Amino acid sequence: MNIQSILIIGGGLAGFTVAQNLRSRGYAGRLDIIDPAGIPYDRPPLSKGYLLGDKDAAGIELAPAAWFTEYRVGLVRATVRALELEPLGVELEDGQRLHADRLVLATGGSARPLPIRGGDLGSVLVLRNKEDADRLRTKIVPGTRLVIVGAGLIGAEVASSALALGAEVTLVDPVDPPLVPAVGPELARRLHAMHGDAGITVIHGTPVGIARTQGGHRLEMADGQVVDCDEVLVGIGIIPNTELAQAAGLETDNGVLVDTNQRTSHPGVFAVGDMARTRNADGTLLRRGEHWEHAMNTGATAAAALLEQELPVHGASWFWSDRHGTHVEGVGDMNAEGTTILRMNDGEPVAAFRIAADGRMLGAAAIDGGLTIRAARRIIDKGIIVQPVSLADPGVPLKKLAR
Repeated sequence: MNIQSILIIGGGLAGFTVAQNLRSRGYAGRLDIIDPAGIPYDRPPLSKGYLLGDKDAAGIELAPAAWFTEYRVGLVRATVRALELEPLGVELEDGQRLHADRLVLATGGSARPLPIRGGDLGSVLVLRNKEDADRLRTKIVPGTRLVIVGAGLIGAEVASSALALGAEVTLVDPVDPPLVPAVGPELARRLHAMHGDAGITVIHGTPVGIARTQGGHRLEMADGQVVDCDEVLVGIGIIPNTELAQAAGLETDNGVLVDTNQRTSHPGVFAVGDMARTRNADGTLLRRGEHWEHAMNTGATAAAALLEQELPVHGASWFWSDRHGTHVEGVGDMNAEGTTILRMNDGEPVAAFRIAADGRMLGAAAIDGGLTIRAARRIIDKGIIVQPVSLADPGVPLKKLAR
């Protein structure tokens, strides 16, 4: 191996993690991150602390400017127009060409537009980057009538933050309740009910059109209901940014296809984060991961693979979210085939565990139960068999069961 230069295209968490891990693993060659945003920053605070004003732009940076100087990681503030595979490199928007021994794609995803009449209006808001959050923040003042389409993690977080900023929030989703695959139906129902309890208007239905009005916007529902508002924000997931890869001839299928080393169909090009989709050796395709820890894990794997070092072993997938002063976490697969064991407190479910027929834990979710999820992850990763009666007993600390 004689890698003297690596270009990372995309400065989100996944791309930054590649750079961070390359240096910590001993790579001493040239290393640059190309991104129009400059210093990489964290995305989760955009719907919470940054939107609320509790954190400023410097407060969400993944590392200060001094870190990039100390570890000799160049920041190229530019947009990539095209990938070049022979020789390996990129063409920037201004026509400049940069070449390297290896390329890492970390271009993330773009907000999925509503596939309805008016869904592509320029006035419809989304939340994917700092500029989106800045725009949204300027639109929200006390009394702003905000409709959010999509009550998943992002929609729920923005609804909670917007309410705290004084907006009159309406949350629209055809699914009742959302998040069942992530946390199970019992916790999903409790979490979704928090919106109404907090004063948010919740509509279960399907939008069919958005139109501009003199005073703002009008959302039309399939059942004929009309919702007038000032602003509309759409949070229904992302579309992976695969345009560069496709144009260069790399294999894609709802993401850039990679092997378990994060290597694409070109041996010198790797892909990480939201836009990468793993193809197993037998040809089966896994679902793309779109959560924070997945970005870190794929970045760490790619760094090890680039240096031909032993790949890191990652535990069961984990995510978290916040709404209305409540913290929710999940680990593993709550949608896997099996049965659910609930842990109750004062008649309300506080944790749910998905158990296979052979007794193995497959997934877990909890409300304000970080220690529970940490223990559940160990139980899942170690294959520890826990008796259902113990899982259901709120008096039994899960940490005790994870030993």
